Amino acid sequence: MAHAPARVASRSSTVALLVDKSVRGNPHARDAYYCARLAIGEDYPSVAPSRALALTPLAPEEIAAPSASALTRGLARKLIIGAVFGGLVVAALMIYSDVHALLRAAQSFAPRAVALGFALAAGNYALRIVRWHYYLSCIDVSVPVGESAVVFLSGFVMSVTPGKVGEVFKSVLLYESRGVSIARTAPIVVAERLTDLIALVMLTALGSLTFEHGPAIAATGALLVAGLFTVCAYRPLGELLLRIAEKLPLISKISHRLREAYDSLLTMLRPAPLFIGTLIALMAWGLECAALYSIVRGFPGTHLAWDSAVFAYSASTIAGAVAMMPGGLGVTEGSMTGLLQALGGSAISRTVATAATILVRIATLWFAVLIGLVAFGIYKLMRRRAAAAVSG
Repeated sequence: MAHAPARVASRSSTVALLVDKSVRGNPHARDAYYCARLAIGEDYPSVAPSRALALTPLAPEEIAAPSASALTRGLARKLIIGAVFGGLVVAALMIYSDVHALLRAAQSFAPRAVALGFALAAGNYALRIVRWHYYLSCIDVSVPVGESAVVFLSGFVMSVTPGKVGEVFKSVLLYESRGVSIARTAPIVVAERLTDLIALVMLTALGSLTFEHGPAIAATGALLVAGLFTVCAYRPLGELLLRIAEKLPLISKISHRLREAYDSLLTMLRPAPLFIGTLIALMAWGLECAALYSIVRGFPGTHLAWDSAVFAYSASTIAGAVAMMPGGLGVTEGSMTGLLQALGGSAISRTVATAATILVRIATLWFAVLIGLVAFGIYKLMRRRAAAAVSG
């Protein structure tokens, strides 16, 4: 115990030496410095009381966590790559359908149908914000609703970028703005993906009930979800994997963070949070199925049964997710176009199936990217104002 003050002083000096040059004029580095000082038990007088209260003490090793600036470095280039890839997918669909036929179909399309599609997609985003904020409350992370929504929507900016960094982007933003451990909030992403998958499988099963092999499709999906849930929520299995991880040379250094992440995940997979999260996901993805139904019916003389629309959208979304492509690009579009033709029969031509797919993807993917860009701009403005308040 006699050496404890010396160790603290040594750690403080080391941190000060490492960040002294980078802190000046760099709000991200300054925030990391504040977190470090608080983590080793020191006060930092220049931190505004409201800012200090907002920070959760962090383990010193978390100072090296990635920043939003690092993840968004070259964002324009990444978005251009995603947009070019998306453009190639649209070009392939147009070649498949016939460009002139698509133009004729566009001229006869009812604009109100696509407007409704955008509104339904926006409803999906609103419901997922509610789920995100609910999950934060489950792990006792308090964030104002407006800020929580901005953080969530900012994650959409990464929807079509390579590497799927958008999966942890929200956690990084919360770490930067509130000092909340990334290991604590990252499991929300797992809970979101799991409840999304459960909801999409349920919708696929619901839409397939009238098919010849519908029950078999539903049973296969149920087994898949049960397997994933067992791996995530069965504590003895999770503890076994964590003990194995502690013995591995590379992973042992972060085993405590893995345990923190697993504890947060288990909190969100208790019966009540799991049920509420899945119910919200079911409503949210049901709205996007309705967006497909609305857009298809916007073409004159075209009919698609509601169960076929539900199956086509949910199954193609699952296919895109399984393919691990950013935003499901290519796989989702190809699956949706094929399913619309197969399920619509003679009522849906190749041209209508292609046009409907393109419009749906604009409403449910590219619209989200645009919202993400706006939200991330708002987030950066909020950060600049917070930094100015601290420095002032």
